[in-house]
Amino acid sequence: MRTIVHRHLGKVVAGAAIAVAGTAVMVGITLPGSAGADDSGGGNGAGQTSQQAGQSQDQAQGAVQPGVVEDAPAEGDKGKGRDPLTDDETERVEKLALDRQLFRSSENVEGDKGPQRITVDLAEPDESELDDPNAPRRAEVSFYDYKDDSLVTKTVNLDTGKVEGTDTQHGVQPPLSRAETVEAAQLLIADRLGAGLKADFKDATGKELTTPDQLLLNSMVYRANAGTPAALADCGKHRCLRLFVKAKDGPWIDSRDLVVDLSARKIAKVG
Repeated sequence: MRTIVHRHLGKVVAGAAIAVAGTAVMVGITLPGSAGADDSGGGNGAGQTSQQAGQSQDQAQGAVQPGVVEDAPAEGDKGKGRDPLTDDETERVEKLALDRQLFRSSENVEGDKGPQRITVDLAEPDESELDDPNAPRRAEVSFYDYKDDSLVTKTVNLDTGKVEGTDTQHGVQPPLSRAETVEAAQLLIADRLGAGLKADFKDATGKELTTPDQLLLNSMVYRANAGTPAALADCGKHRCLRLFVKAKDGPWIDSRDLVVDLSARKIAKVG
């Protein structure tokens, strides 16, 4: 048994020993107490809607209710000019962008109805509006649709509440959301290839690793290249990532030889 533990211990690295070079984009994650929580607004978010709260009794009895798209909330607190989006504006434009057609035809990272929200950002003004102090405020809302691996970006006019443009792209991989990173960790923990990670965690902390909320996570999009194993050949078209894992109040654990294909919900080794 000690031989196995020592072999795995070679993967446990101290402090900030893991550094990611180049232009790769890292998303820092500090997980909440609930393993599947996602405050990004895509998929099953941490903030429940009133309808979800009303369904709790049925869910407790095992009934699964169909999801719906809520009407956009009242305008609430509004920014001016190039001010950052307020919380009220962010909530409003996300719901304006997520129309019923998109909701019904798409899937999030967990395979549920509705696309995965990635970002909500203040949009750049049109060239003709650059010197106009009264130019309309617009927001760009991006979603990842796991049903067909597409990135959907909608431009919403905050003044009129109308969607002014929709752009759909394939093969585009923006930085990962928190919900996607957490789901990847959950898949890895449940997979046979996660045995080394769990062994390292047990040796470092003395505890069993069962849920992502025991970890601090970073993630980086992974794309297939000339040396990529066949099992990961679709990465780039698929939503794939590497996880960078740290035990809470413990060491970093090197899992860089594992790639999670979120689109296929599979794990594979590289290198």
